[in-house]
Amino acid sequence: ILTIDNPDYPEMLRVISAPPLLLYVKGDPCCLSELQVAIVGSRRGSYHGRRLAHQLSRGLSDRGIVVTSGLAKGIDGAAHQGALAGSGKTLGVLGSGLDVIYPSEHRRLASHIIERGALVSEYRPCTKPKPHHFPQRNRIISGLSHGVVVVEAARQSGSLITVEHALDQGREVFAVPGVA
Repeated sequence: ILTIDNPDYPEMLRVISAPPLLLYVKGDPCCLSELQVAIVGSRRGSYHGRRLAHQLSRGLSDRGIVVTSGLAKGIDGAAHQGALAGSGKTLGVLGSGLDVIYPSEHRRLASHIIERGALVSEYRPCTKPKPHHFPQRNRIISGLSHGVVVVEAARQSGSLITVEHALDQGREVFAVPGVA
């Protein structure tokens, strides 16, 4: 558990509007303060979008940049897998307690993330995912990152909420052009 006044609490997150007062971390807490780029996108990402997220993440990972995402289906999962295919680390930010992996089919991915990075949540153990947790989680994804890359996002999506947070936090935002 990292409290906001702990010297190991990530400085990038400490300075955002409404930072979480504490973070639960499973894995390497040091990676929270390393250079990070978030990759987010649609839960229903196309084959090409998932492939591109994987390739981008692997390239960032091989260059020592931590890939941060939300462990969701689709683009997020592909981003984490790409980072793990590279030589670096990945960070999964949850909208639930660290012991409640959502979606459940990402349990194995979550265990790999813990080995090569960390899972992070502001929610205490046993907290189940609720719809209002995800916009809150998204402010942490962008708050930890120097930039946010969006790969395939619907007009009304959590990815665009992450973009809004990133812009409010003064982060760089990148969008991948549509793929056919």
